[in-house]
Amino acid sequence: MIEAPNGLEDMMRPNPRVIEGRTALARRALAVAAGLWLAACHPDPAAAQIGAKPPAQETLDIGDEPGRISTEEAVISDGPYARQVVFFRSSEAPGTLVIHTSERFVYLVQGNNRALRYGIGVGREGFQWSGLVRVSRKAEWPDWRPPPEMIARQPYLPRFMAGGPGNPMGARALYLGSTVFRIHGTNQPETIGHAISSGCFRLANGDIIDLFDRVPLNTKVVVRHGASL
Repeated sequence: MIEAPNGLEDMMRPNPRVIEGRTALARRALAVAAGLWLAACHPDPAAAQIGAKPPAQETLDIGDEPGRISTEEAVISDGPYARQVVFFRSSEAPGTLVIHTSERFVYLVQGNNRALRYGIGVGREGFQWSGLVRVSRKAEWPDWRPPPEMIARQPYLPRFMAGGPGNPMGARALYLGSTVFRIHGTNQPETIGHAISSGCFRLANGDIIDLFDRVPLNTKVVVRHGASL
């Protein structure tokens, strides 16, 4: 048996301080690597916006986010777009719906110069319209079938989506005459008050449920559009 010279055995024995230092260094290296991986896989949205360039390919329009979940009871409870009774002078009969696209409101005429007012999202530039129609159909949690015109503009959209909380049509829909336009709910209540749709009028789900229960079939709908100041 060959014995180590005096003192050599102590030199060969692992030094606890050296091991601890190497372990800490390895841990720091792993932490840095993990941080780089998280940054690559889960970038910070705020940081990504700084100096970011628009994507080369077309992305989903803000008006169309199929699959995004919103709750049935989503209601705008304060601010100008909250549901409220307001002074409204009109020659239209009680029960008529009057939509002012430039104001972002739909009014349910009550009579005595009063109306129940709801905040809405309206068609974006180039998709706004005016006219006189009637409610031709009502549906709860309607299915979504994007019309051919929308598919032509956004071919990546699904051709059909069953009704539900993730459906862009929201909780209820009032179909307007023989047009492709509707007054409906949304899975994006934060877009109320904006011009973001392809011509439809959207309300927060809690508000469209309230309006749906108040409006019968064949209700007269007046759509007015004026230039924004």
